[in-house]
Amino acid sequence: MGQYIHGYSDREATRLVEQSEILKKILHKDSIYKPYTSILEAGCGVGAQTIILAKQNPDCFITSVDISEESIKHAKKLIASEKINNVNFVEADIMKLPFEESSFDHIFVCFVLEHLNHPQEALINLKRFLKPGGTITVIEGIHDACIWHPHTEASEKVWKAMIKAQHYLGHDPNIGLRLYPLLLHADYQVEWVEPRWVYTDNNNPGLMDGVLNKIIVPMARTAKEKALSLNLIDLVTWEQGMNDLEKVSLPPNGTFFYTWFKALGRK
Repeated sequence: MGQYIHGYSDREATRLVEQSEILKKILHKDSIYKPYTSILEAGCGVGAQTIILAKQNPDCFITSVDISEESIKHAKKLIASEKINNVNFVEADIMKLPFEESSFDHIFVCFVLEHLNHPQEALINLKRFLKPGGTITVIEGIHDACIWHPHTEASEKVWKAMIKAQHYLGHDPNIGLRLYPLLLHADYQVEWVEPRWVYTDNNNPGLMDGVLNKIIVPMARTAKEKALSLNLIDLVTWEQGMNDLEKVSLPPNGTFFYTWFKALGRK
């Protein structure tokens, strides 16, 4: 795995946890598995998705893996604070997992493939650890499907600069649109792929504030250093664009739309 575009700051950890709670009903309404099944969460990060998986599947046995020691520490604290006891954390590279093959009934991968240099190889490798007939859930977004109003040239340049910076790292911020072929060519039986989208306006000010000010704006801010260092945008335009993005959540005219994709594959 290459450099993580959003970094490992405390603010980024907070964003990830807030994001998971805000999007829980959209992304995880069906992230529910049979009791007593074994689940591998590949790339758990700070535990933002882990806590939802664990609460929705209290009788399952969850093993959550991440390559970052700091992220694992944060995840352990988060899970401990909720007194959850059905999760075991392992610091490991998902390309070098320390488990027996065919060990898990299900594998869960959320917001991970977009940050890998070789997502196809990761899916192929993960399949080794699924039991015959086991399933894999993958969730990824499409940054190019992010649309807002009022839309300004500066705000678009900020968002595009983040996308270009991620591409520069060798990663794909639009990988959600590739889930079907990625799973297919990794030799999974693709059960389904479907969009999970959010639209919000000031008829729902809580969601509008959450999506814009707790997810989108903080996410864009993490790319500032990389975008400026690559000369993808100048500082004046960056600051103006961020200011314009922040104003989208203000009444009465702001609207926002984004699409993720969720897929289920079977070994």
